[in-house]
Amino acid sequence: MTSERARAADAALRERAQAVIPNGMYGHQNASYLPENFPQFFARGEGSRLWDADGNEYIDYLCAYGPILLGYQHPAVDQAVAEAQDAGDCFNGPSAKMVELAELLVEITPWADWAWMAKNGTDATVFAASVSRTATGRQTILRAHGAYHGASPTWISGGDMSLQAEGTIEYEFNDLGSVRAAIDAADGDAAALIVSAFRHDVGFDQELPTVEFAQGVRELCDANGIVLVLDDVRGGFRIDMAGSWAPLGVDPDLSAYCKAIGNGQPISALMGRESLSEAVSGTFGTGSYWFTGAPMAAAQATIETMLETDGIAHLDRVGSALRQGWQRAADSHGVGIRQTGPVSIPLMLFDGDDMTTRDVPRAYRFAAELAERGVYLHPIHNGFLSTALTDEDVAHTLEASDEAFAAVASEFGE
Repeated sequence: MTSERARAADAALRERAQAVIPNGMYGHQNASYLPENFPQFFARGEGSRLWDADGNEYIDYLCAYGPILLGYQHPAVDQAVAEAQDAGDCFNGPSAKMVELAELLVEITPWADWAWMAKNGTDATVFAASVSRTATGRQTILRAHGAYHGASPTWISGGDMSLQAEGTIEYEFNDLGSVRAAIDAADGDAAALIVSAFRHDVGFDQELPTVEFAQGVRELCDANGIVLVLDDVRGGFRIDMAGSWAPLGVDPDLSAYCKAIGNGQPISALMGRESLSEAVSGTFGTGSYWFTGAPMAAAQATIETMLETDGIAHLDRVGSALRQGWQRAADSHGVGIRQTGPVSIPLMLFDGDDMTTRDVPRAYRFAAELAERGVYLHPIHNGFLSTALTDEDVAHTLEASDEAFAAVASEFGE
């Protein structure tokens, strides 16, 4: 594949970054492991579209790894942010926006009685663990093997997700027997069980929870005095506005949100039951910028817009169209694929690729071909859809995908 897109500005920025930023870039947004034609630096976004530093345009299916829910530069969100910033954003205490947002979150979440705000998903999940320990007087946290709950020693040992963090005992997602075994292993010291809204471990197909698993976890936590923490950082407000386990009929004791809550503004939230409010009050947590008003105004505008426009239904509709169209195109070229997880948070993996070793030439070729045609789809990380995605965007994506599947079939003899 020969790239016809401009790359000079991105290449120059990478060279400059290498001189002043460790490794040139860090964290999950480091593009060095992506196909060569994927940009590292971006200039602007609007609606469902993203432009890189060289001016190349893409229909975006990553949405900043999840935070963009309504599309870039959404007018209602931008207006709310501008008004909050005009009044002054960072004070000696919060503005009224904090109370308004907490009221809205409690209003749309039937089981929750209070909301606590911070900046990152990790802030919310780590605080959930601390609150659980305060409330129960216990120390051990039960977590699913391979699950990601944030970049913190609470969840990751030595920065390695494959190693069990100190103070945790692991179980297997969707396996109630392993949950019972983990509770037994804790020997009465289990403070909390944290569970992702759906399984999205790196290197595996995404896996939705069964009703039996979700309800069984709830019953086991109740029977053993364990706080049930739902990590809804990735799924929140893309699956159900009342929480991602609401369709399963299961309410947690604590629920952590981030990503989509503020349409790109830095904000996270932990929501909980009245029975844990005393423990929250007795658990210290704060940050220099946790109380800024503009992100809270953005979150309020984002949630209200999703409710007013039935954003979940739109995500389900365009997500289903994409999934069905990708399957038809793959089948027509004899390319084996697996699509898993919620349709609004899609993951496509290719038969013959090995995600556990990152030997994924088919996924890389497919994503690189899409990028050349103005579609940004991460080769191995799950995607995220925004409500700005139109039927025309989907049609263009599927047309480009048909050509990309053909290229995969040609190279790998599918």
